[in-house]
Amino acid sequence: MTDLIVGVLALFGTLFVFFAAVGMLRMRDTYLRISVTTKAATLGIGLLLVGSAVHSYELAITAKVFAIILFLFLTAPVSAHLVGRTSYFSGVKLWKNSVMDDMKGKYNPETEELGSGLEDEPENSDSKK
Repeated sequence: MTDLIVGVLALFGTLFVFFAAVGMLRMRDTYLRISVTTKAATLGIGLLLVGSAVHSYELAITAKVFAIILFLFLTAPVSAHLVGRTSYFSGVKLWKNSVMDDMKGKYNPETEELGSGLEDEPENSDSKK
């Protein structure tokens, strides 16, 4: 029964890693590629690690595997955000058919400081009451 569970986890983990690799080839720009690797590859690696923990059937190895999974799930979104932000500030263009640019007008390109986009409103505006 354990071999079946390990096989299913390994199969789904491998599929998600494969989908991430295909997504890296098919996505048009850096920002879409970041999304693919953050979601699919992280889930795939997590499933493969859970499969290895089930296969080992030792408490010490299982604890280490879950510590790795926790670290992976905590750091992958943060690193993807930083890569995306750095790419945007360094001038990497969006794909030509992108529908919207959420960052446009919300940061100072000289200082790279983010704002809410509301700095252009007058001081005596009713929205600040």
